[in-house]
Amino acid sequence: MKIKNKESRLVYSTETGETCPACNRSTRKCACQDKRATPASDGIVRLMRETKGRKGKGVTLVTGLPLDSNELKKLAKSLKQMCGSGGSIKNGVIEIQGDHRDFLEKELIKLGYRVKRAGS
Repeated sequence: MKIKNKESRLVYSTETGETCPACNRSTRKCACQDKRATPASDGIVRLMRETKGRKGKGVTLVTGLPLDSNELKKLAKSLKQMCGSGGSIKNGVIEIQGDHRDFLEKELIKLGYRVKRAGS
């Protein structure tokens, strides 16, 4: 018989790392993330350049994409390969190292998105 998370007397463990409160699995194996709805957007993809918290190193942020997590990962991978740089996905925002706004704007328009530059 499995003990539910609420009834468990376990106080702290470093064995599994962070766990999802809904399914009690590790965050890497969580099935709840795939079921989460995509955030509501206004249909416009925004490109920004940001250096905050990166010791002056700039990254290009791509926000407002109406994609689920798997499609977002695939798009991020292809955009990073096209730019020839690294990057990541954080909270539904694609971060690509370096200033690639001009190139990304053209590529996202080719893919059929409405693109705007945000920030300065």
